Amino acid sequence: MQQPLHRRRPTPGNPRVQRTRNRVLTVARELLPQVGPTGLTYALLAERADVTRQTLYRHWPNRAALLFDLILEGPDLGNYPERGSDVRTVAVDWLKSLRDGISEPAIRTAVLAITAQADHDPDSAQALVRIGQDRRAALNALLEPSGIQIDDTEHTLLYGPVLARLFLDRGQVTDEFIDTVVTQWLSTLERLRGRKLDRDQGRGQGQDRDQGQSQGQDQDRSAKSPGGFSP
Repeated sequence: MQQPLHRRRPTPGNPRVQRTRNRVLTVARELLPQVGPTGLTYALLAERADVTRQTLYRHWPNRAALLFDLILEGPDLGNYPERGSDVRTVAVDWLKSLRDGISEPAIRTAVLAITAQADHDPDSAQALVRIGQDRRAALNALLEPSGIQIDDTEHTLLYGPVLARLFLDRGQVTDEFIDTVVTQWLSTLERLRGRKLDRDQGRGQGQDRDQGQSQGQDQDRSAKSPGGFSP
């Protein structure tokens, strides 16, 4: 099964270490909605997960690293989209997976905490950037069969309305809302890429005209020179 958008594939290693890591994340996922980000201390987490604080620091040297893994290693909700050649279908399914992942209380709390801390905490700011990079890479992997790869701006234009709806409007992200977002995104994508294509073509035509003018001037000079061929 492909990994969900909000999960990274853990690095293979010592099975006992991996079991400990998974247990800690499970306990943290249960505690975070109850106590909030500031209440999720390493002392509390160590006690509840039956590990030492040193173990926690070995896996997550700071709180931002822990929240980062809570976001990207969320529970498998079983609805991760398949790779496909139809951009609309992939985008719709990807947004639904994103919506469902963020709807998980622990993931939602972790996302809001990292976002709030990013302005004054470099570790949180870096984690926020890495989350965006991870999500865009995951979406581009799904889009590979279509031949379409999106940049940072195009990625933001797709997920931005969903996050605004959830966190700013405090509203529901329905399937109809997602369909509307993707329709507008595809239209914007077409305009953006059309303008780029027009600019590229314009530069190409300008180069052709410059080259043609240059060739014409060369021919005129050749005709007027003593060795030139005059009609």
